[in-house]
Amino acid sequence: MFGKLFQKRVPIFKKRDRETWQQIKDTLKAAGIPGVKAGHYLQETVMGGGCGAKLDPRDFGPKGKIDRDIYWVEVPVEEESAAREALREAGIVPVVEENVLQDAALRKKPADKNEW
Repeated sequence: MFGKLFQKRVPIFKKRDRETWQQIKDTLKAAGIPGVKAGHYLQETVMGGGCGAKLDPRDFGPKGKIDRDIYWVEVPVEEESAAREALREAGIVPVVEENVLQDAALRKKPADKNEW
């Protein structure tokens, strides 16, 4: 019982994209891949509001609250190839962004082929 609980897992998705996260979860469930773990978290400091209520002023814009959660999916090492194959057949490209918490200006840009 505990062998399945503490098995090594591989991240196949980590990004700020709720729609793709939900599609990946649904696809892996339909494919019958066992041991899939998925979740989301907010690891961002909240700017202090003026009244000390720890409210994020960015949540009170014209379009309402902004989704800043980071969504992740992990599968057991033994099931990684089957999970990737199921996602490929569904036309979903899973992305693992390691620098998802960095500011956009500090993130590494892909190397340009036309460098000087």
